[in-house]
Amino acid sequence: MTSVTIFEALKWASSFLVENARDENVGEIYLRHLVGMSRSQLLAEQRRSVPGEKWEEFQDGIHRHVGGVPIQHIIGVEEFYGREFVVNEHVLIPRPETEELIYYGLQKMKGLFSVADTPLQAADVGTGSGAIAITLKLEADRFPLDMMAVDISREALAVARENRERLGAEIRFFEGDLLQPLIEEGVKLDILLSNPPYIPLTDRETLSDVVIEHEPELALFGGEDGYDLYKRFMDELPLVMKETCLIGFEVGVGQGETVADLLRETFRDAEVEVVHDINGKDRMVFCVRK
Repeated sequence: MTSVTIFEALKWASSFLVENARDENVGEIYLRHLVGMSRSQLLAEQRRSVPGEKWEEFQDGIHRHVGGVPIQHIIGVEEFYGREFVVNEHVLIPRPETEELIYYGLQKMKGLFSVADTPLQAADVGTGSGAIAITLKLEADRFPLDMMAVDISREALAVARENRERLGAEIRFFEGDLLQPLIEEGVKLDILLSNPPYIPLTDRETLSDVVIEHEPELALFGGEDGYDLYKRFMDELPLVMKETCLIGFEVGVGQGETVADLLRETFRDAEVEVVHDINGKDRMVFCVRK
C-alpha cells in the first residue's frame, strides 16, 4: 500500500480540486479530519507520512467531492461557532453568515433585556441541524433561555436532536410549519431568530451542483422571489411575540430592505435595522420592540 507525505497529499489534492473547479482548501480540511490534526499541526508536520489506508480514504473522499458530494457530508460534521454539528442530506449545512446572526442577536439581547432569574422564551424557526438554537442556548450565558426549535421536517429534527445530545444543550423541539406549533401551544416569545429559505426559485440554475443535489430544497427556496416565508412570518409573528421582543432574520443579499419594510408594516412601533455581514453584504434584519 503506497504511502505519501502530508505535503504530497495536499499538493495532489490542491491540483486535482483546482482542475475540477472545486475549492482547493477542501483537501486540507479533509486531511485534518482523517489524521486528527489541527491546521497548525498539519502545516508543521508536512514531512510526516500519511498511513496507506488513510491515503486511499483521502483520495476516495476527494474524488467523491469532485463528483459533487459536499465535504461536510463526507466528513459528517461542520464547524459552527467553534462547535462541531452533525450534518447530512436532510439539513442545510450551517454557513459562517449565520454565525453573525447569532453574534449580533446576542448583542441586541444585551441592549434589550436585563438579566433576570426567569428564563426568556426564545425560538429558532426552521432549525435544521439545530445550529442556531443550540448555539444561542450555549452562548447566552448571561440570560437563562427556555429555548425552543421548530422544523417541518422530521428528518431534520432527528439531526437536531442528535446535535442537542452531543453538545449538551437543553432545547425543546416542535415539529410543524413555521410558527403554527408555537401558536397552538400558546407560547409567547421574547426572542425569535430564524434563517428561513430565501433563495428565489429563479436562481435555481445558478446554484452549485454540490448545493442543489445534496442539500434539502425545503431549506433553500423561498418561492419565486424568495420572500414567501418572510411574508408568512408577518401573519404569524403578532400571535407569538411579546410586547418587548427581539426578532432576527438572516436574508439573502439584496433582500434586507424588503424584509425590513415587511417588519415595519407588521410592527409599527418597532426599531428595524438592516445589518451587514463581514463582507459588507446586507445579511441580517433585526426588529426590536421596547
